[in-house]
Parts: sequence; structure tokens; C-alpha cells
Amino acid sequence: MAKCDICSKEITFGIKVSHSHRRTNRTWKPNVKRVKAIVDGTPRRIYACTRCLRSGKVTRAI
Repeated sequence: MAKCDICSKEITFGIKVSHSHRRTNRTWKPNVKRVKAIVDGTPRRIYACTRCLRSGKVTRAI
């Protein structure tokens, strides 16, 4: 699953352009981890991107 439950970051689409300028579709996936976090006072497993984990938006459950 490539979607962050905290910031809703998900797959984005674009076009890869080679040296000879041939264009093909490609995707960028966020760096999403499955972590045990405290949500509404109870520990749950959620998907969170590493940007949210690093910035402290997610409180980890032990």
C-alpha cells in the first residue's frame, strides 16, 4: 500500500524522458513504512511515510 495515513501522500505519475527524448510513463512511490503508532489513544498499525516519522507527526507505540 503506497499511501501515508497521516499526510495522504500517495503515488504520483509522470513521464520518463530518455536521452533520445523517447517518453514513457513512470510512477513515483512515497517511502511508506508500516509502524505501530498511537491513534486516538490506542496503539494501531498504520502506514506512515518517513517524512511524517522524521518530523514527529507520528507518536510511536512501544
